[in-house]
Parts: sequence; structure tokens; C-alpha cells
Amino acid sequence: MAYGHRTEHRLRVRVRVRVRAQVVLHAARGRSNAFIARQTGLHLDTVPRRRDRFAQAGLPGLKDRQRCGRPASFTPLQTAEVKALVCRLPAESEVPLSRWSRPELAREAARPPGGAVRIEDGNVYVPVTGKD
Repeated sequence: MAYGHRTEHRLRVRVRVRVRAQVVLHAARGRSNAFIARQTGLHLDTVPRRRDRFAQAGLPGLKDRQRCGRPASFTPLQTAEVKALVCRLPAESEVPLSRWSRPELAREAARPPGGAVRIEDGNVYVPVTGKD
């Protein structure tokens, strides 16, 4: 069974937290930063930073910090609507195709009650009309 993107992301997050916890455990045993870096595969400059974050914040310091990023360009509901449309055959929407093309998908998704939809490079963009 193939893992989805979200599952893989969760696994990577768990591995990062585990490695950070190993840094703290090695440090508690009095090991040097160089030894910890070799054992965990981290860069030598990363080890003291992880130790400092744990010293300042405790267990929450092992987790990833919030990252800034571009705000969502579409709501979860709009995303779900487009995904549901993609999962249906075009014939169910009275579109005479055996599978969806980007232009046809955009036209169908833009029909009311949807809104303006833009498809570029395989990504579906639906503008956010309000905050959820």
C-alpha cells in the first residue's frame, strides 16, 4: 500500500523529533557535540542549537517551529469540491469526454456555485472568497 503525502510528512516529522530527542539524551549523558553529531548524522552546528531549544522550551522545543508561508489560495471546501469533481467521470457531469482535460475541468469547476478556477501545471487554483 502506498503512503500518501500527509502520511509521509508525519513520518518525517516523527523521525526529526526522535533525532532531536536523541540529541538531548546524549547531552544528558555528558557526550560532546561532535560525538552527538556523528551519532545522529546532524551537522556539528545543529547540535548546540537543538540543545539550547530544549533547555529553553523543554519538550515543546523538540517540535518543529511554525513556519511562515504563502496563505492558502483556496478553502478546504473548495479543494474538496474540485477533488470530488476529478474523481467523477466527465460523463456524469454531461461532458462528452472519457477523462477530464484541464480546460474542461476548469470550465466544470467554474460553474455555479463554484467560482473562478485556474489550472496551471496540474495544480488547481480556486481563489478564496472569505475566511473559514
